[in-house]
Amino acid sequence: MRMKINIFKAYCMNLLRRCVLCGTGMAALLLATACSREPATSNAAHAPTTPASSVKPGFINKVWEVSLSTGVAPGMLYAFLSDGTLVITSPKSKPALGAWIYKNGKLTMIEDSREYPTDILSLTHDELRLRSNNSGGSVEILLVPARVAPLPP
Repeated sequence: MRMKINIFKAYCMNLLRRCVLCGTGMAALLLATACSREPATSNAAHAPTTPASSVKPGFINKVWEVSLSTGVAPGMLYAFLSDGTLVITSPKSKPALGAWIYKNGKLTMIEDSREYPTDILSLTHDELRLRSNNSGGSVEILLVPARVAPLPP
C-alpha cells in the first residue's frame, strides 16, 4: 500500500511540474500540498471507512478533470486519494481539500464538512461519471483523466 502511495506521489510531482510549466499555478499549488502530505493516521473525519482495495479499480489515486457538468466548471481537477482525502482545484479557484468515503457500494463526497451522497453512474479507465446529490439539487459530472501539457525539450 505504501509503495502505491509513493508511486502516486511521484506521479503528482510530475503533474505538478507540468502544471507549473504550462502556467496553471493554482493546480500546481494544490497538487503540491496533496502530494507532499503523508496519509492521516488519526483523523477519523477524513479516513475512509473501508480499505482502498474495496474501491473499484482506477477510481482512486488518479487525477481527474471535469469534461462536462451541469454545475461544475470544465477543467476543475479532482483526485480521490487512497487515504480518504478529496482534492479539488482549478487554475481559477482556490484549492480545496475535502474527504470521501466509499462504503457498501455508495460514494460520499465531503466538502466544507457537508456530506454529499454521490452516485457513480459509470466508471471506466477513461471516464468517471458522477451525480452529486446536493441540497440545491443534483449535479452530474463527467470526469476524464487529467490532461497535462508535455514538458518542453
